Amino acid sequence: MTNKRLIIILSIAVILLSIPFFAMQFTDEVNWDIMDFTIMGIILFGTGLLCELVLRVVKSFHNRVILCGAILIIFFLIWAELAVGIFGSPFTGS
Repeated sequence: MTNKRLIIILSIAVILLSIPFFAMQFTDEVNWDIMDFTIMGIILFGTGLLCELVLRVVKSFHNRVILCGAILIIFFLIWAELAVGIFGSPFTGS
């Protein structure tokens, strides 16, 4: 079961990365370069692998939910910062 879950998590990351790739073929509004795909791939795969690690190691359902929720919140904050610079940090080049 755990290997199936890992394959599903990694497949979802690949599918999410393919969305901007295919959008670039049809419109000029999406303009990603190799660095954008690399950074987003690291963030998506890292988030998925961290959640998988939590699911494998942590036994309590309550603690699993809290830790995976925290990981997802951190993911969304990093994503928002990289996308639009909501915090204005040098992390995004602002």
